[in-house]
This record gives sequence, C-alpha cells and structure tokens, in this order.
Amino acid sequence: MRYHLDTIPLWEAFELNGACPLCALRSKTEHMLVDRFLGASVMEPDTRISVNVSGFCARHHKMLYAKENRLGHALMLQSRMDSVREQVEKTFDLAENGKSRALFRRDGDNGASAALKMAQMHDSCVLCESLDETMARYAYTLLHLFKSDGKFRDTFKRSKGLCLKDVPLVLGMAGHVLSGKALGDFVSVLREKTLETLDKNKQDIDWFTLKHDYRNADEPWKDSRDAPMRAVNYLRGWSLGDDPWPK
Repeated sequence: MRYHLDTIPLWEAFELNGACPLCALRSKTEHMLVDRFLGASVMEPDTRISVNVSGFCARHHKMLYAKENRLGHALMLQSRMDSVREQVEKTFDLAENGKSRALFRRDGDNGASAALKMAQMHDSCVLCESLDETMARYAYTLLHLFKSDGKFRDTFKRSKGLCLKDVPLVLGMAGHVLSGKALGDFVSVLREKTLETLDKNKQDIDWFTLKHDYRNADEPWKDSRDAPMRAVNYLRGWSLGDDPWPK
C-alpha cells in the first residue's frame, strides 16, 4: 500500500512532548472520525454502505452516543440493523434447516460454528478500520522523516519514545520503508527509547508499591504518584487520564 505523507500533524504531536506522540494523534483522529460520521457523511451512500457492512464497536458507539446527535446516530443504526437482521436470519435458516452441517462444527469448510458466525458480525468496526488506516499513514510518515529529516531525527531521539501499542506498529513497517544504515539506526534508537521508558515506568511502579509500606510513609513520592496510570498507558496505549491531544 502506498501512503501519502502527513508531516504537520506528526510534528505537532512531537511538539506536545507527551508520553507517546502516536497516542496523541490517535486520539485526535478518533474524535475527528466520530464527528465526521455524525456529520454530513451520515447521508452519503458510501458511508452508509460501509457502516451497514462493518458497524461500530462498543467503544465507538459510546463515543458516537456521547456527542448527543441522536438523529445522526439513529440513522446509521437504522440501516445497520436491517443488514444485521438479514445476516442473522440467513444463519438461523442454514442452522435450522441443516443445510450446512459446517455451521455446527469449528472444523467445517468455513471454519466457524453458527454461534461463531454471529459473533463475527460484531468483530468489525468501520471507525476502527478508518483509524487503523490513518495510524498506518502516520507510522509511515514518522519513518520517512527519520530517514530524510535530520531535525526530526534529533527530535525523535530527544522524545519519550512510543508506547508498547505503537512500537510494533512502527517496527513492523520499518523494514518496508528503511534500509541499510537508516534501518539499523532507527531500530537502535527505538530499542533504547523503549527500554528506557519501560525501566522508568517499572521503577516508579516499584516505588509506588513501596510507598504503601508504613515504613516509607515519610519518604517522598518522587515520580510515582501517577505511576499506575502511566504504566497502563505505556503498556496498552493511552486509555487513562487527560486526553493526550489538547482540545
């Protein structure tokens, strides 16, 4: 897949100097997509078709609902439910009439039981798919800038690195974008940043737990007061605390 470069948002994310620039971009993009799906695109045929096919995950339904555009949300639910009903009825017809014994076997031709086929209807999310595509573009841009822009390379080296959700995203793409010395330099820097941040979070978690021992009651907290929150955000990507992208 070919990606176009999107350098300005990436620079803005690094200038925030937060825990993970890609987490900041993911949050910004996610909110933009929610607004887009509830905006004029609600009435666009392509949007309605993609929503009918994939629907939304529970997290993104929650975000859509929180925007309080009940009509926009309802319009997408209306056609999605028609699509789901058709799929559900078809699956039950096959199961009830015994037309496909594979529906009751995990080792059937389609590799799914009837229950699993229905469960798979809820595994997709059109907003997640759009978000993943955008984050892949940002990962590509990060690697391209590391290779071609000395100022960005220095900025990356001074940053706090990436969370463990985004390290594999970028690392998995690195071999397709970089080669030779550039690839080796990037992997080396990413390794150093990742282990450095992981060790710092572990150190703070250790002290956080020790501070709950009465013998350390009078000792300073150091950097450990928010250590559990930071550790979760580092291990899983931002999910706790203030939004990493300022609104």
